[in-house]
Amino acid sequence: MKVTKEHNERMAKLTFGSVYPHYVNKIVGKGRTKDELHEVIEWLTGFHKEKLEELIAQKVTFEDFFEKANLNPNAHLITGLICGYRIEEIENPLTQQVRYLDKLVDELAKGRKMEKILRSA
Repeated sequence: MKVTKEHNERMAKLTFGSVYPHYVNKIVGKGRTKDELHEVIEWLTGFHKEKLEELIAQKVTFEDFFEKANLNPNAHLITGLICGYRIEEIENPLTQQVRYLDKLVDELAKGRKMEKILRSA
């Protein structure tokens, strides 16, 4: 599936706070915890729980969210399909970063072990 310019722009302008409750509902519905979600987000971005709450309150877009993030050096190890897109083939860095997060949340919801989700080299 080819990522379009419009898709990339829509991803950039989407607010993190509008998607976060969907992440929570997805993982809690599958028996995982909010703390585990925060651990995954912190691994990818460096944002602890309090910083996430601050960013949600500020209504930051995904563009601003990932601009402020300190992306984990092992994020490139996140591969596979998410929402019909092969993550490692996404050319737009921001869209790829959003899909990294989507993939981690998806793996958490599917019951994958935390040590597998939090990739190491």
